[in-house]
Amino acid sequence: MQLDKSVFDFLKKLKKNNGRDWFNAHKEAYVQQHEKMILFADSLLKEMNKHDHIETATGKKSLHRIYRDIRFSSDKTPYNTHFGGSFKRATAALRGGYYYHIEPGASFAGGGFWGPSPEDLKRIREDIALNGDELKAVLNSKKFKAGFGKLWGEALKTAPKGFDKEHPHMDLIKMKQFLISKSFTDEEVLAPDFHKKLSNTFKEMRPFFDYMSVALTTDGNGELL
Repeated sequence: MQLDKSVFDFLKKLKKNNGRDWFNAHKEAYVQQHEKMILFADSLLKEMNKHDHIETATGKKSLHRIYRDIRFSSDKTPYNTHFGGSFKRATAALRGGYYYHIEPGASFAGGGFWGPSPEDLKRIREDIALNGDELKAVLNSKKFKAGFGKLWGEALKTAPKGFDKEHPHMDLIKMKQFLISKSFTDEEVLAPDFHKKLSNTFKEMRPFFDYMSVALTTDGNGELL
């Protein structure tokens, strides 16, 4: 399913008129664009299931709500000015989440580990301490750098408790989030094959996800947890 310029046109208008009165008056236009996003997400999901096992059942279920949660935000505008969605990988053995973000001038694909549990974060750090060279090899590969640049996310200022502050991979051990992303131009997003390009971008995240999946499902001896 190819997205058309009307998706961007609607989002631009919403950004300029981010209020309930305007949105309610243009609810039909929103519904039309949302339906297009469902068809796009269905096409994307079909492509992704060719190379991965996705737990998310339908494109519609992957889409996030247009309504913002403003309870704890200083920004009280009620609506997101983008369409976004996420896919969960199937089974406990396949770790890492996929995210897509459609916004005029700011579309991107994202993936990784946004908020790992304390237990998962400890496992990741312990594995990096033992096998960090493997992760560094993934991150320093030409393909990873060309596609995603670098790993990013929040990090501690000092070494976490129990880890040698002089460890050669301390830059990775200090991280609290492990995220990667790739941006797309508006022209790329509106191209007929964008769902395939986006799916392929997610596929290129696999070496990073493979490392993290092993780290999260095995112990220091390589035995399944």
